[in-house]
Amino acid sequence: MKINILRSGGDTPQSYDVDFENVTLLTILNHIKTKIDPTLTYSHGCRSGVCGSCAVRVNGREQLMCEYKPSNEDMVEPIRYATVLRDLVVDSSSIEKFNRSASAWGEGSKEGNISEEEMARIQTQSDCILCTSCVSACPVYAVNPDFIGPFSLTRVWRYVSDPRETSSDAKIAAVQANGIWDCTLCGECVPVCPQNIAPVQDIRMLRSKSGMMGYQDPAMASMFGGGLDFGGVSF
Repeated sequence: MKINILRSGGDTPQSYDVDFENVTLLTILNHIKTKIDPTLTYSHGCRSGVCGSCAVRVNGREQLMCEYKPSNEDMVEPIRYATVLRDLVVDSSSIEKFNRSASAWGEGSKEGNISEEEMARIQTQSDCILCTSCVSACPVYAVNPDFIGPFSLTRVWRYVSDPRETSSDAKIAAVQANGIWDCTLCGECVPVCPQNIAPVQDIRMLRSKSGMMGYQDPAMASMFGGGLDFGGVSF
C-alpha cells in the first residue's frame, strides 16, 4: 500500500510504501515514524476517537487518524484554516480563538435541577471533542477568515439551550457579526463530525432564536433599506 503525505515545506507529497491491510491510519503513521522516517510529525492522543487531536484530511475529507482505515494511494494532509507547525501538526489556537469571540462556554448558571428532557436537548452538542474537522470542511473561511464557524456556533447553541445559563442574550448578540448569518447552510460540516453533531442545524436554531429577539440577517435588511416594514413594526 502506498500512502502519500503532504509535508510542510513543499507542495509535492511524500510517498511511503507499507505492507499493511485493515489497520488505522494512525497505526501506519506510527510504523512509518518508527521504521522508515523518524522525521515525520503528527499529533495523536487517546487512540480511541475521543480527544480529537489526530484530525487530518484524507483525499480532501476530514478524518480521525485513529479511526480511519486507509486505501492505496490515499493523500493525507493537515486540516485547513489552521497554522501548520510541522507536517500534519497544526496550531489549534488559531481556531479556538473563535470560542472566545463567541463566548462559547457557560458563564452564569441558575441554581436548580435540570430535567432529563432538558439535558437530552444539549447532550449531542456537549459531545464535541474539539477536533475542528467542521472548521476545516467549511467553505466560508475561504472568503471570510473571521467567520466564527460551526465549531464555536454549535457550542453557543449548547449553552443558549441550557435553562441554567444566565447569559443567553449576550451569547446571541455575540454571534451576529461574522457568525450565524455568514453561514451558507451548505452542510459540509455535518458528515465530517466524528460525534454526529449537525452544526448547520444548530446555526439554523440560533438564527430562529435571533429572529425572535429582534435580530435579522444584515444582507436581507440592506435589501429593504435597513429594516423590514410590516405595518409599522420593524424586524
